Amino acid sequence: MDKELEHKFVTELETNQNIVHKICRLYTNDKDSHNDLFQEITIQLWRAYPKFRGDSKFSTWMYRVALNTAITLYRKSKRRVKTQDFEGVSFKISSEDYDDTVEEQLKLMYAAVKDLNDIEKALVFLYLEDKNYKEISATLGISEVNSRVKMNRIKVKLRNVLNP
Repeated sequence: MDKELEHKFVTELETNQNIVHKICRLYTNDKDSHNDLFQEITIQLWRAYPKFRGDSKFSTWMYRVALNTAITLYRKSKRRVKTQDFEGVSFKISSEDYDDTVEEQLKLMYAAVKDLNDIEKALVFLYLEDKNYKEISATLGISEVNSRVKMNRIKVKLRNVLNP
């Protein structure tokens, strides 16, 4: 591959790497699994990059490749080994004024989202990333109407779990 293409890919990846980290957080439970998934997604992005035509934004294409990779590996891992619960690892913050309300709410939200199926997780993730339904449908390969209907059903599901 030529150096210009490689440089362009690395620049785009560095600019958008938080997308991959967020997806890794959704589909993994510990730091090692997170790093492994990040690496696998990066490899898949690199392999697919020469075929990227630019019909959509790089970030939209990246979401699609990353989510498909994560979902594929997640499904395979469900059949094999159960990983350690990520929330079981405690992080210490040296501050007496620390208010963990937001952190606890995020833990509850992540726990509720982990119980969703693969497509629902991806849909919630994209929704929380402020993607519009057109972008969500393009990324997930479903119709815009279907993405709206699914999201409304997920909201009800999450509302019931988070506010019993």
